[in-house]
Amino acid sequence: MRVLPVSADDMREIYEVITSLESTAAGLVAKRGIDAGALSSLNKAVKAMDAALERDDLERWAQADEDFHRTLINSCGNGRLVQTVDQFWSQAHRARLLTLRLRPKPTQSNREHAALVKAIAKGDAEAAVRIHQEHRERAGRLLTDLLGKIG
Repeated sequence: MRVLPVSADDMREIYEVITSLESTAAGLVAKRGIDAGALSSLNKAVKAMDAALERDDLERWAQADEDFHRTLINSCGNGRLVQTVDQFWSQAHRARLLTLRLRPKPTQSNREHAALVKAIAKGDAEAAVRIHQEHRERAGRLLTDLLGKIG
């Protein structure tokens, strides 16, 4: 098996899809409600990301970030949406790991995750969609720019 590189154009397309689907998932989770276990998992992931950044442990931060996004998607109640996101996740993940040490420390990302959890807990679907969309659009621009520079 051969792993193909992800170009900046590939990443732009992948993030357009992921941004749309994950934002929809965030809205669904807020609208339909989230069970206590999943909400606890989201909060734990945010705390783990904060702790990882305090120790400058970017690999642990990336794992906690993945845990956060997987919990979010898996909580949306739409299996087809989950399957579709999974198709793109591994491609985006490879590029994220490649650029992990090339980008600024993701403190803003942590703040966005915390704000999203608050919106979900309040049942504010509109805010959840907006927060997550802005979060993923910003991350997508950053990764696309970095891949353009190194590719």
